[in-house]
Amino acid sequence: MGSCFSSATKVGGSYSGSAGNRDPAAAQSPPRSGPQQKPREAQRNSSQHRRQRQQKERNRRRPTGSVPYGKRTDFGYAKDFDSRYSIGKLLGHGQFGYTFVATDKANGDRVAVKRIDKNKMILPIAVEDVKREVKILQELKGHENVVHFHNAFEDESYVYIVMEKDSRYTEKDAAVVVRQMLKVAAECHLHGLVHRDMKPENFLFKSTKEDSPLKATDFGLSDFIKPGRKFHDIVGSAYYVAPEVLKRKSGPQSDVWSIGVLRNKPDFRRKPWSSISNSAKDFVKKLLVKDPRVRLTAAQALSHPWVREGGDASEIPLDISILSNMRQFVKYSRFKQFALRALASTLNEEELADLKDQFDAIDIDKSGSISLEEMRQALAKDLPWRFKEPRVREIVEASIVALNSTDML
Repeated sequence: MGSCFSSATKVGGSYSGSAGNRDPAAAQSPPRSGPQQKPREAQRNSSQHRRQRQQKERNRRRPTGSVPYGKRTDFGYAKDFDSRYSIGKLLGHGQFGYTFVATDKANGDRVAVKRIDKNKMILPIAVEDVKREVKILQELKGHENVVHFHNAFEDESYVYIVMEKDSRYTEKDAAVVVRQMLKVAAECHLHGLVHRDMKPENFLFKSTKEDSPLKATDFGLSDFIKPGRKFHDIVGSAYYVAPEVLKRKSGPQSDVWSIGVLRNKPDFRRKPWSSISNSAKDFVKKLLVKDPRVRLTAAQALSHPWVREGGDASEIPLDISILSNMRQFVKYSRFKQFALRALASTLNEEELADLKDQFDAIDIDKSGSISLEEMRQALAKDLPWRFKEPRVREIVEASIVALNSTDML
């Protein structure tokens, strides 16, 4: 067979007869129907055939008609849901699952259970989405404004996410509610997370009491993001999605826009905005800035006078943008550092408000100066950078250790 291939002329098409029946003269002359095919054309045909074979292989591997990936996956969660809980009435549903009231058989406590159908997890990415949601709930467990996560379970048909049961969202004190939402966003951002679906349905009150805290409950679309990176997919709920999400260049600031829309996308000439305070209007305007680089961060928004009213400055978390600016500052030349400090001295009281709050957040002992240890603790809270860039002393030295708040600003 090797000798047959070695004696054949390189022409397009295929031979119709056996090797032994070929005419030697015919093998040495081009076909009568046209000129000999060029090598480049033969390569093009070969590439085309190869692409066709690859496409057939991809089609063969598609899961059409096969068992969904979710049904073939062991998530590693507890397997005793039915023995520990009994499911009650339906609370709501989404694309992949339903949320029910359930009762803990051991103590009678009522919980909320998100039941996700494994049959709907067709592709591996759907399984990863569920695993990520559970991981995020575990990461934020214990935060006062995030729904308490009890455990995750699975059986042959479903994954169960068990959380505390809260009452549905109703607005009583707008500033208190928004402050709690912003605290959730700021906490997520410090953990390197973006919620990506801030909307009323994803916030619940813990009880019907007047002072009931608000809880964030659904992290199904949330994702981790590396510093300086952007998301390039479009996710979220239509009425609340930020402009940069539609441009496929979104980051943590998209959460702030969504919170601004939660306060209603305003037409200030119409009711109820015509009777709303100027401070509230200013707050919403600053959340709904189209350019995410100019928009307030979650921590900056918490320093706004409308949100601060009745609130405690000690509740304001560290701002990831401040920590990022500190890391950037140390990379600048001495001349640029001096120029930036000179510019900072020209800021007015309103522009300094959120910076003073951030200084106070870092100044743990309230001495009016920031020590090396306080700076180390602050930078450690920015989780995506905690182990990536341990240059605390360099940052402090660049800022000059123990500057008082006025000098630093």
